[in-house]
Amino acid sequence: MLYTARSYYSLRYGTMPVEKLVEEAGKRNIGALALTDINNSTACFDFTELCIKSNIQPVCGMEFRSGGHYLYTCIAADERGMEEINRHLTRHNLDNNPLSSSAPPFDHVYVLYAPGSVPVSRLRENEYIGIRPWEAGKLWPAEYHKYSSKLLAHCPVAFASAEDYEFHRHLRAIDRNTLLDKLESRHTANRMEYFLSPKELKKIYASNPSLLLNASALLAQCSFSFNKSTPKNKRTFTGSRYDDKLLLEKLALDGLKYRYGNDKKALQRIQGELEVIDRLGFSSYFLITWDIIRYAMYRGFYHVGRGSGGNSIVAYCLRITDIDPVELNLYFERFINPQRTSPPDFDIDFSWKERDEVLDYIFKRYGREHTALLGTINTFRDSSIIRELGKVYGIPKSDIDQLVDRPGDPLLQNDLTKKIFDYGRRIIDFPNYRSIHAGGVLISEEPITCYTALDMPPKGFPTTQWDMYVAEEIGFEKLDILSQRGIAHIGECVDIVRENRNQKIDVHRVNDFKKDPEINERLYRGEAIGCFYIESPAMRGLLKKLRCRDYLRLVAASSIIRPGVAKSGMMKEYIHRFHNPDSFSYLHPVFEQQLGETFGIMVYQEDVIKIAHHFAGLDLADADILRRAMSGKFRSRKEFERIENSFFDNCRERGYPIELTAEVWRQIASFSGYAFCKAHSASYAVESYQSLYLKTHFPHEFHVAVINNFGGFYRTWVYVNEARRYGATIELPCVNRGRYMTSIKGDVIYLGFVHLKSLEAQVGRHVEAERERYGEFRGLAGFMERVPAGIEQVKILIRCGAFRFTGKTKKELLWEAHFLTSREKKVQFGRKLFDGAVKTYSLPPMDDTSIEDAWDETELLGFPVTMSRFDMLQTSYRGNTVAADLHTGNGGDAQTAASNVAGTGRTSRRAANAPAGKGRIVRIVGDLVATKYVRTVRKEIMQFGCFLDEKGEFFDTVNFPPVLKKYPFTGPGVYLIEGRVTEEFDFPSVEVSKMARLPSRPDPRAG
Repeated sequence: MLYTARSYYSLRYGTMPVEKLVEEAGKRNIGALALTDINNSTACFDFTELCIKSNIQPVCGMEFRSGGHYLYTCIAADERGMEEINRHLTRHNLDNNPLSSSAPPFDHVYVLYAPGSVPVSRLRENEYIGIRPWEAGKLWPAEYHKYSSKLLAHCPVAFASAEDYEFHRHLRAIDRNTLLDKLESRHTANRMEYFLSPKELKKIYASNPSLLLNASALLAQCSFSFNKSTPKNKRTFTGSRYDDKLLLEKLALDGLKYRYGNDKKALQRIQGELEVIDRLGFSSYFLITWDIIRYAMYRGFYHVGRGSGGNSIVAYCLRITDIDPVELNLYFERFINPQRTSPPDFDIDFSWKERDEVLDYIFKRYGREHTALLGTINTFRDSSIIRELGKVYGIPKSDIDQLVDRPGDPLLQNDLTKKIFDYGRRIIDFPNYRSIHAGGVLISEEPITCYTALDMPPKGFPTTQWDMYVAEEIGFEKLDILSQRGIAHIGECVDIVRENRNQKIDVHRVNDFKKDPEINERLYRGEAIGCFYIESPAMRGLLKKLRCRDYLRLVAASSIIRPGVAKSGMMKEYIHRFHNPDSFSYLHPVFEQQLGETFGIMVYQEDVIKIAHHFAGLDLADADILRRAMSGKFRSRKEFERIENSFFDNCRERGYPIELTAEVWRQIASFSGYAFCKAHSASYAVESYQSLYLKTHFPHEFHVAVINNFGGFYRTWVYVNEARRYGATIELPCVNRGRYMTSIKGDVIYLGFVHLKSLEAQVGRHVEAERERYGEFRGLAGFMERVPAGIEQVKILIRCGAFRFTGKTKKELLWEAHFLTSREKKVQFGRKLFDGAVKTYSLPPMDDTSIEDAWDETELLGFPVTMSRFDMLQTSYRGNTVAADLHTGNGGDAQTAASNVAGTGRTSRRAANAPAGKGRIVRIVGDLVATKYVRTVRKEIMQFGCFLDEKGEFFDTVNFPPVLKKYPFTGPGVYLIEGRVTEEFDFPSVEVSKMARLPSRPDPRAG
């Protein structure tokens, strides 16, 4: 009997996970089961393994549909047949061609058509008509009797029992984005597409038993098995494993001279690593990664190698990473060892501008048939399920919002909402759509279609239909090719320095940077705006609290800032122990032995592994599973629960008090999803040092690079402010001096046209191209003759000051633009040989005001340039202290500070820069930079604020729930803040008691 089941990987169609399919088949004593998900082979390997464990014959295949319309079902005779099926779907996906109503010729695949879809006389030897249960009693065409051997019983399965049909309909309504009562039957499965028992099928097909015999005969010819233990990656780089070994050894030893000179200990470690790499068959993996890095360096692309690959001295010498494992005492076994339950992988970051070219090189170099991006499966989550089901029932959006925000509200409970939540609980964690892994790339020895069909997402690279967990289980080692904007900052800064200063710099001299006193002083002061990973208010505060002046301390800071460590309270405890090394006791002697470097606190993934192994006695394999769980990389919650049970059982056997065991596990569990390995933290610290080097010695070029790449922690105006604070002159966009992107000449920074809201990109780019080709513009008239821009686009350029070189006011230029437009002359593309005479008009004096300019800039750029937001205020009051004085002395005018926060017009009684001091009540005025909200233990919302004072210095606020309710943040702007100065490990902040946004001067343009 041929059961063809669709699991929940038949997105928004199937109702059962693969485990449930196999379980239901086992309950009914079904001997063979085929998995034929719709247009995908995602679950093939899991299904096969589960069937074998349940003594069920696994058969794999695929149901092909086009636009929701059923075409045919393919059944693989063996692994070769599954490769044919995958290749067939892949060809259509990659070429974006619709599937034909008939299958192509196959060598190892059986094809089932629905009755009436194709003439039975035209069927190939391997093709059949599948008679489904609801069709068994129908009258057959005469030719069907003639070709009875081409007919077989076909029992498709979409749900476990008849009662689950409504669940299936809900999924289909979600997929079709339609009301449940408007769902058409042609978009759903037949009501009989559930697990009918073999006994029921014999009864249904009793009048035509040959259909069952033909189905059994087909199944008897199917045999599907898969060897998971053999590596699937490209086996060799050179074509010979021995030659791979020799080449890797040569490259590593050459790199040793570059990195270490003649260091004998480093040589011994390299030799040891090379032996393990060769024995475990990873030489080609290292060489392929080296080849990618070699190409990137040839192209001038900057990269960062991170992750556990930083534990390898071979990777360091191949310049895959810039992490010195000897300096950090990183052990290679964390990256590669025989006990690891998962294969190693390199994480390589490139600029977001260059990553696609690197990927393109990989696909061309190693072949598109053998290369693919790794997929990922996105699932339904709580709020998304409620919203989708609410739409299915036609509930208004406002009511759905209430259900999402207040799911437990008794006032919202009724029969309909109960049904929504009941179905919601069933759908949670169901696959919703396939997507692309953040950076995983697979390079295989055999064609990728031997293992999966491929999708073609908008990214433009073939992508597997299963995720990293399947990839690892079947023997793939992925290579992560990632992108980030921090790298783009560094790479572009190097280019700008070369152009602006005619100076070539090497950002890979990290060891020199670590010894640079200016860099370390800037690190200590937290002056890191624009610097990768260390620019956020929280991180800059942590650097100050830890008095961070060196690389090793920065490595630790890069990990303890992570949410897992912070939320568990261990970050605060780490800082306390750092300042008071004699004031604490280790939780257990094992903690002192294994975690002395981090004051007995688990900071890195390796620390958790150490404690799990040495304290709780978990073996290395279970410790590795625990490590992966900390990174959110486990497939099953049951797996994590098994480790937890083993942990507590082992601790009980060792005689530990339950309170001690529970506290250690609490600290371990707090890492889940957030912990870094030490090498990863070290790679981040290296990139931070490289950013700090550029900011310290080439600040103007660095800030331009940060502004041009966006994506930093702050908005653009903060980086513009920082550039000005470092001495750069900031100029508005200019058609004769500026470019589409922000540019620099000497110490003058010209903001780019890209920042102008509503200016079309093609206009900004055309201005730059036209000027470079034909020379500067002489005036507005010549500009409008040469640049194809409509009057509204020209007005934007005028209002932002881009024609200030003419010496005319903006109002005069706006009138002139209208006059020129009214002449209705055809725009000339390119400069004319001679500029024609332009008729002049006599206009009355039209002066601009500075406040008008500031409002224009705020509207068009999002921030003022020619004056600060403080200058735009109605009041001249600036409080009684400034950011720089919050942490010293005992000054501050308490009487003035205690006055009404709304009294913004009073003259400040503040003595010039009077120091505030801990515990003092102060008033301070600041431009809001960023906020961060958190929930207290009582589930109340509190916020942290980050501000800039008038001098451009940062300060932070703490806004507790009672105050926040009364004095909330009301959007961007300048605030007057009253509060008490507090200090935590010498880092000051203001605990807010009152706060109000100060009003700006009226916009004169509105009148």
